[in-house]
Amino acid sequence: MSHNLWHRPRTAEADGTGHANHKVSFSDSSKRDSSRPSASRTNSHTSSPRLLSPRGDKDRDRPRSQQPWSDNRAWQRVNRQSEALWQESPSLLSPSSPQPRPFLIYHDSFLNLLGPSPSLSLLISDPRAPYFHEAGVFHPATNTLFVTSNQIPDTSPDAVTTSNKTILITKIEFFSPTDFTRDKVRCPERNYMANGGSNFRDGIVLCAQGSLREPSGLIYMEAKRPHKTITLVNNYHGRPFNSPNDVVVHSDGSVWFTDPIYGYEQGFRPKPQLPQHVYRFDPSTGDIRVVADGFGRPNGICFSPNEETCYITDTDVIHGDGTKVHSRAATVYAYSVYWTDDQPYLTNRRVFAYADTGAPDGIKCDVYGNVYAGCGDGINVWNSGGMLVGKILIEGGCANFCFGRNGEMWCCGEHKLWRVKLGDETKGGLLGI
Repeated sequence: MSHNLWHRPRTAEADGTGHANHKVSFSDSSKRDSSRPSASRTNSHTSSPRLLSPRGDKDRDRPRSQQPWSDNRAWQRVNRQSEALWQESPSLLSPSSPQPRPFLIYHDSFLNLLGPSPSLSLLISDPRAPYFHEAGVFHPATNTLFVTSNQIPDTSPDAVTTSNKTILITKIEFFSPTDFTRDKVRCPERNYMANGGSNFRDGIVLCAQGSLREPSGLIYMEAKRPHKTITLVNNYHGRPFNSPNDVVVHSDGSVWFTDPIYGYEQGFRPKPQLPQHVYRFDPSTGDIRVVADGFGRPNGICFSPNEETCYITDTDVIHGDGTKVHSRAATVYAYSVYWTDDQPYLTNRRVFAYADTGAPDGIKCDVYGNVYAGCGDGINVWNSGGMLVGKILIEGGCANFCFGRNGEMWCCGEHKLWRVKLGDETKGGLLGI
């Protein structure tokens, strides 16, 4: 099901009040400060691809709101001034109102990332269970996507220790963008409520949230059948983890992961014995240490392409028992990565961004340093300076996602799996393909 359509927003004169009666309009780029940095600015020499202006030469002097447009665009611009004023004028729609187009342009630099023909399409819809929730790990060697489900009812005897719930791992092997096979991963060993994941060595590292009986921690799973698993770490100096949620692998081979208490809140983990930390584990030495604390619910984690910045999301706004308190954090924090005695540590914690809809869950960077997070309205995209440059609107939101090849993304929407196609040069920072 394709969503490559657009509409022309109504303008301010529509209601006679002097206020715009729609959230979006075509803003006048001539009023922008040309000295502002691009969304693709990073500390490296890599720069984002440049695209020609969508206006023709004959329209260059015409106000943006009067431009003629074809009917095949999948994006629309957001009038930031109107959005900032919506609470003061009842004639303006809320920024969280449903939008008819999948790509929202908050800054024209987002066009460089979208490419000439961005698209959002529904790849799989399965009403039986929420098979597409977390992980989102693309394994290039086998052209396979691995996804973990949300919690599914389980009446088997083994599920007593997980409060009669289970989590399944699905693998999707692609032969083309729309030609694939889908199968459940049947590990020889029980995975104990797998959640987030990342590429690691020749396979995948998964966060095993554990159960009332089995410890939580990190497991390594082979990408090929029979998908053997090995436990990497399952305690912090003898004290059990809470329920590891998401993970990223540093170029030095160390594994960094978040450890909120969602498992305890959802009834399948014992009472916590540790704070909600972020950890670094070195498989080569066995060293495990805390690198960050002070979160409500630490969740997603990723590094900038040059690994000088670590981004960690805090989804405290939503607790494991389902309660939502909008005064709590729905925040992306940035940390500087420094090294002492050949060991990295995090410092200079600062607020990078705050999600306006839902909470920022999974988080990734592209090769240019732009930051993507799965939120309540889809994928939010900020440049490396923390400015929101665009959104990919996805029905029902997106908990996690991953990049594939040449601008391809797969986005988890519980019962649905979505495919996003951006510009060919918009590659994920983790794989760079």
